[in-house]
Amino acid sequence: MIEEKSLSLENALLVGVINSRQNEEQSKEYLDELEFLTYTAGGKVLKRFTQKIDPPNPKTFIGSGKMQEVLEFVKTHDVSSVIFDDELTPAQQGNIEKMLKVKILDRIGLILDIFAQRAQTSYARTQVELAQYQYLLPRLKGLWTHLERQKGGIGMRGPGETEIETDRRIVRDKISLLKKKLITIDKQMATQRGNRGALVRVALVGYTNVGKSTLMNVIAKSDVFAENKLFATLDTTVRKVVIGNLPFLLSDTVGFIRKLPTQLVESFKSTLDEVQEADLLLHVVDISHPNFEEHIDSVNQILKEINSLDKPTYMVFNKIDAYEPKSWDETELVEERGKKHYSLGEWEETWMSTMNVQALFISALNKENLKEFRNRVYDAVRQIHVTRFPYNHFLYPEILEEE
Repeated sequence: MIEEKSLSLENALLVGVINSRQNEEQSKEYLDELEFLTYTAGGKVLKRFTQKIDPPNPKTFIGSGKMQEVLEFVKTHDVSSVIFDDELTPAQQGNIEKMLKVKILDRIGLILDIFAQRAQTSYARTQVELAQYQYLLPRLKGLWTHLERQKGGIGMRGPGETEIETDRRIVRDKISLLKKKLITIDKQMATQRGNRGALVRVALVGYTNVGKSTLMNVIAKSDVFAENKLFATLDTTVRKVVIGNLPFLLSDTVGFIRKLPTQLVESFKSTLDEVQEADLLLHVVDISHPNFEEHIDSVNQILKEINSLDKPTYMVFNKIDAYEPKSWDETELVEERGKKHYSLGEWEETWMSTMNVQALFISALNKENLKEFRNRVYDAVRQIHVTRFPYNHFLYPEILEEE
């Protein structure tokens, strides 16, 4: 269970479905993630509701019987928000809100709300605002009612609070202005990237909350914000790093997540330019998470969307200090031994041999195996550097001496 803070948290319900695209186990795992998202946004989950339904009800997403159960719980408890794990159509969101008379959010709306909280720079705020307006546009009619009735809390940050009276024309104009503003900032950032010279560029990528910022702090000896919450980092941070006597640029990027809103992928493509222009990717994975292989697939899908999947990549399996394989007793014969029972050694063998990829197993928090990590990164960066500048390869030895 998620540890609650002393501050007042907003009560919420979660709703998920089991269908042909996600079985019961996957649905539970998605709802676990949705609960973490809710907690990150400032909410406390009172109860979860799930239903086997395929396809979803076109009017209310879930069936009428399950909706009645949700309504009864809302009436008897102090519930502020009902959050659905899948994207709702504007019509579904409006219908459900009329029935339950509380705020209705889907996963996309919740992620946008977290981004609105976490955006620190003008650039990030502009990107988030654009995504919010694009999400808001088809939902204007249904959104007005609850904005007038209740302000603040989860899902209420950003343009909705101050632009209640906006109509579609004004929102479209705002979207157009924000796009023009981003184009201007993009040109400025492209110039900044061009001014960095010909240093080798290395980018940290990975699912949200896998420890990228912690690793950045350890390697670059910097103070990038790191927290055990989803999307702790929104703005790309770039630091000059020197391993041995070899300098390169290391960037920490926004974390990815399953079912990432299309609006955010589009809005943050400029931020992901650091990934597109990188010479080497360090794909950081939380190996202690029971479904880390699904996380890898989600990240690879987004890398594919931004044409970066084929870049030289190291798989960096982080949090080995927290990894605990599920116990298995062959005498009980309750279940066959599977991946969830693998030791770290077996995972290492799987990824470094069976999967035929470059893999490292570390703990950024406890600084385990960081010497090997530095050596491997040094070797990869040196190879790129020598290819780019063959005339000064003698400056960088093939074997990294201990620092």
